[in-house]
Amino acid sequence: MRTYDLALIGFGGVSRALAELISSDAERLTRQLGFSLRVVAITDLGFGSLVQPDGIDLAAVLAMPRGADFSALPGGSADPRNHDVIQDCTADIVVEATFTNPIDGQPAASHVRWALESGKHVTTTNKGPVALHAEALTALAQERGVSFEFEGSVLSGTPILRFAQQMLPGLTTTSVEGILNGTSNYVLGRREAGATLEAAISEAQDLGYAEADPTADIEGSDVRLKVAILAQQVLGVDVPLASIETRGISGLTDADIREASEQGLRWKLIGSATRTDDGGVTAAVGPVALGEEHPLAGITGPTNAVTFTTDLLGQVTVSGPGAGRVETAYALLSDIIAIDSATRASERAAVVNRVDLVGIAL
Repeated sequence: MRTYDLALIGFGGVSRALAELISSDAERLTRQLGFSLRVVAITDLGFGSLVQPDGIDLAAVLAMPRGADFSALPGGSADPRNHDVIQDCTADIVVEATFTNPIDGQPAASHVRWALESGKHVTTTNKGPVALHAEALTALAQERGVSFEFEGSVLSGTPILRFAQQMLPGLTTTSVEGILNGTSNYVLGRREAGATLEAAISEAQDLGYAEADPTADIEGSDVRLKVAILAQQVLGVDVPLASIETRGISGLTDADIREASEQGLRWKLIGSATRTDDGGVTAAVGPVALGEEHPLAGITGPTNAVTFTTDLLGQVTVSGPGAGRVETAYALLSDIIAIDSATRASERAAVVNRVDLVGIAL
């Protein structure tokens, strides 16, 4: 049975959820997937770093309280040592789940690059490296013969990128638009019900939908990164973040909400990218009042959805959870499954090539 060794870079909610899944449901996963998973390294700003090539006792690590660190454990240190751990540990796959930096993608972009340079596969939920550096990092992965996967960077556990890649070949997609932030969608729904912006945000925070600082969700910068990723991955065009006009939902007044409701319209924070006649793409983020006939109008709560407009099928809409630690951990798992599939395909191709060479020699 094949085993993939993992290094978890960042040990927040998402990585912990993946570790819990590996620890508590290992037998089912191995049976269903045809391979097993073992964590051999963890780094975290709070806990430090832990490297154990024979496998880390995840149950013990998950039981450690915040404020503790790895220094008392074999192979442990209070210092994260991200660079050394990523380059030198025995992991096959690096799981990058640190915070998103929308300015330059650091330090996550360097984490990804160090892993690829050392011949390790990478899966990340981090939007920064993908939105800002996907072309260079993908080229580096191809050069080193490894995979760079990032399904969770757009809709968390809902496989929107893989859906477009695997289910829409043969179609020309002319535009992609979506509700790409569950927090803002929840807040808008609560405002329709009469809540103030401040009260709706507080509710979202209490429910775990919004961060302590909800600015990226409410003002649209989170969606802007996701639009850039959709433009490059679905439409095949790199769109600079600075060119994506971005407005959030904080400017919507009570009168705006009321007037839209009276007209049968629903406000949604929409991120969109549309092909232009000259082969380029225009992209934008902003609140839009949608009529009930629009496929995104009925998406409520923290749910996300994306509508692809195509030449042969018209509009195709996919919806699902766009946030949540378990859902995002599944995105990482789906990337690991894709890495396994690519690895096995490469091995089969190598065998065929060897057989062909033998045949030629004979």
